[in-house]
Amino acid sequence: MITDKESLKLYLDADRFALGKTYQRPKLFRDNIWRFEILLRKYEYCNNTGKRLLKKWYGLRLKKMSDHLGFSISANCFGPGLRINHFGLLIVNSQCHIGKWCDIHQGVNLGDNGEVVGGKYISAVPTIGDFCFIGPGAKIFGKITVGNEVRIGANCVVNKSIGDKMSVKGIPAIASPNRKELSTIACSSFEAMFLKSYPQYIGKI
Repeated sequence: MITDKESLKLYLDADRFALGKTYQRPKLFRDNIWRFEILLRKYEYCNNTGKRLLKKWYGLRLKKMSDHLGFSISANCFGPGLRINHFGLLIVNSQCHIGKWCDIHQGVNLGDNGEVVGGKYISAVPTIGDFCFIGPGAKIFGKITVGNEVRIGANCVVNKSIGDKMSVKGIPAIASPNRKELSTIACSSFEAMFLKSYPQYIGKI
């Protein structure tokens, strides 16, 4: 979670690295997803540090950009190193938690499958680990845990917990052990590459 300017800088640098951007700022009329992620992180910073006026300012800009891109993502859902690959429908329940270095595609829904118990609604949302790849159109819902270094294939429907280092495909989802490491950000070696470029974050991410 972003709690100060140092952690904000870490998140911004990790997101830029995950998106493969070699320049420092989004280019005019381009890089809308990167611009969205920057707004999201600055909104999280203001939200978590009690900066009310700036929170409203970034909240309005974030809402406008979210509507433009088709995203519904609340603050503090994703860890550092977020890579959103395409604009288009992307829904993440506000109670979800997704770890660092998530590689996520369009059409994904991380949703609630709660129920009313004793007149009170009990939320049931997924918790997703680090270094996860979530393919286009995947649906993940319910009070489940998805482990680290998990690959979720396109259009999967996942409503049961998945262990570490598994590949998931099908409806309903069927999991099998990973045979090899992905050549995307969804692998632990990618973090090593990041820390080689940003040694100041060793032990902090």
